[in-house]
Amino acid sequence: MSQEVNAMSRRKFLASTGAITGAALLSSTPMSASAAESPNPAPMQNKAKLKVALVGTGSRGNSMWGRDLVRNYSDYLTFVGLCDKNEGRVLTGKEMIGADCPTYTDFEKMMRETKPDLLIVTTMDSTHHEFIIKGMEMGADVITEKPLTTDEQKVQAILDAEKRTGKNCRITFNYRYSPHRAKMWELIRNGEIGELTSVDFHWYLDTSHGADYFRRWHRLVECGGSLWVHKASHHFDLLNWWIDSDPETVFALGDLEHYGKNGPYRAENCRTCSHTKECKFYWDIMQNPTNVKLYVENEKYDGYLRDGCVFRNDVNIYDKMAATIKYKNGVQVSYSLTAYSPYEGYRIAFNGTKGRIDAWIQESRAVSDVNYDEIILFKNFGRREYIHIPFGTSGHGGGDKLLKDQIFLPNIDDPFKQCASVRDGALACLVGIAARKSIASKQAINIADLTSIKPEAKKEYKRIR
Repeated sequence: MSQEVNAMSRRKFLASTGAITGAALLSSTPMSASAAESPNPAPMQNKAKLKVALVGTGSRGNSMWGRDLVRNYSDYLTFVGLCDKNEGRVLTGKEMIGADCPTYTDFEKMMRETKPDLLIVTTMDSTHHEFIIKGMEMGADVITEKPLTTDEQKVQAILDAEKRTGKNCRITFNYRYSPHRAKMWELIRNGEIGELTSVDFHWYLDTSHGADYFRRWHRLVECGGSLWVHKASHHFDLLNWWIDSDPETVFALGDLEHYGKNGPYRAENCRTCSHTKECKFYWDIMQNPTNVKLYVENEKYDGYLRDGCVFRNDVNIYDKMAATIKYKNGVQVSYSLTAYSPYEGYRIAFNGTKGRIDAWIQESRAVSDVNYDEIILFKNFGRREYIHIPFGTSGHGGGDKLLKDQIFLPNIDDPFKQCASVRDGALACLVGIAARKSIASKQAINIADLTSIKPEAKKEYKRIR
């Protein structure tokens, strides 16, 4: 864009180019029920409900995979067991979820007594493999929150277990289901920019959400695999899905320069800190009744402090990261993640032989009269097109409900290949794992050297039902 356009406000620029009235809308493209928010279909007659067990009753498990399922999918499933290592939190979780089922602190006992058809895993990342593997060995299919796990040995163990047991493990990459991201997938597949050659992808975590990773157990690489794995596996999965190929080599840089030992103040947690008036990262957990009930009232059982200091000396993950990723089909990616940005969101550009797709998404946007996300389609030697995607009405850009609909409702198609298999989950993790290894060795890392997965030029697709 010209300097004059850059100097204009975003809103004035859109108005001056007629983008608002002339935009191509997502609704102009036919989409299946899995990619459009619609009323739930009637339950199938004479079909037994799916028996579901949940391990990990923290905030994610209780809301996304607990209360929401009870409220919206109870015609199709029933909870038979809830499990958490924290005896107080699992009882609190049962109350929050609204499930009428027994609770456990012994996972194998829950599996033996309840015999679920489906196990949902929402525990600490570094323990995912334990429950995924044991769950499949004890007869259940598995749905797990991302990331699949945190290192290559655990990835391989999960791959082997799925093959050995014949059970399925599905990864809940809800970002794939966001209508905005699905539209970019569709534009690429339709050849709107010709052959895809490279991608520029830069993600920004703000000083609220981004800082929160450094308060929790995620601050420790041994628990969450670092943000390369816990957070960026979301982004690497999107890249793998958009590019429709497997990552081949990774070279990365990273540092911890803002949080942890770099901070001007330090305490064990915010409630015990003497610098609450000076520290801009002070967070009062007592102002959130849900967090008080779920975490503060149950920390006596395991000592977990949900409001940990972001400047604790034990923080050992990176807060700025950059990687160059080469795909088997020749596409090159420039990726970065910053965890202390003034706003939350991302910028992405797809470069092709016939054009380019651009998007700048601010997820922590100020209140405005704009109710859409925008994609700009540039054609070589042609005019640009502004494509407006209405905001989704569920979490993660509208993706959460669409993901759950596809998992739990009958007769939902998958035209955008959004269903993520264990191989998809493994490759998303392996990019982050390779990035960690690259920083340590100062060398490019080959994905094929990490597990039995050998990258393919054309992405393998497996629909799980």
